Amino acid sequence: MRIYGLDFTSAPGPGNPIACAACVLENQVLSVHCLAALVNFETFENFLGSEGPWVAGIDFPFGQPRKLIEDLGWPSSWEGYVGCTESLNMQAFERLLNDYTEERAPGDKHHLRAVDREAGARSPMMLHRVPVGRMFLRGAPRLSRSPACILPCRPNDDERVVLEAYPALVARRLIGRCSYKGNGPGDEADARIEARHRLLREVCSDSLARDYGVTVAIEPSMMAELVEQPGGDFLDAVLCGLQAAWGWSRREAGWGIPDCADPLEGWIVDPSLAPPPDRDRSH
Repeated sequence: MRIYGLDFTSAPGPGNPIACAACVLENQVLSVHCLAALVNFETFENFLGSEGPWVAGIDFPFGQPRKLIEDLGWPSSWEGYVGCTESLNMQAFERLLNDYTEERAPGDKHHLRAVDREAGARSPMMLHRVPVGRMFLRGAPRLSRSPACILPCRPNDDERVVLEAYPALVARRLIGRCSYKGNGPGDEADARIEARHRLLREVCSDSLARDYGVTVAIEPSMMAELVEQPGGDFLDAVLCGLQAAWGWSRREAGWGIPDCADPLEGWIVDPSLAPPPDRDRSH
């Protein structure tokens, strides 16, 4: 099975592309074949429409919190409310969220989806620092317009399946909260380079199969490239591919997504967030 991991950005360009790791899963071995830079949204849309079958894990929130959806009176279907946001440009979307949060008490401004609470992720309403709200606006409408099966938001019979990934969960499992992105000054740069080395060693270790059910294979030259890239975007893309491969391995059990997952909000696919029976089977 062809597996893709994509580290998304709300403003792709030559210097800040959507990072894509193209992989093949065969006999429980996930081989990373190449790294590709998607430098604009047209290329991303072409990818979503490319011939299947394939499974992709993409790192951005596919949905918004149910509370926000209901408070704003948006349609009660994923495609419906994503269509409402698509009609807004970025400035209007940011103004909408800013007006909403200004009227609310401290601590009740940026809501979390159920899966965000489980994963320790940021609110998809956030517009600054890590601007996942902007990523939602740029990404979700493009998913909605594609023919692909978007789980659990819009399941269908298409042989192209898109899952929400969150590479921080993999990194935390393997190296804790050690920072591996960026160079930083002096010794800090060396520490982050070593953290990328360590993370890749753990990703390619046999022990990973205990939790993800696959062994990751990466050529030495590509390993060096992943370590040398300070932003860590392509490394994150590999981690997204790992989560997508795990989801594919659980396709007969709901792709590792619990039955209680809200299709309005979406769900991140990872063993740590799987329903209890899947957790039992993964160990």
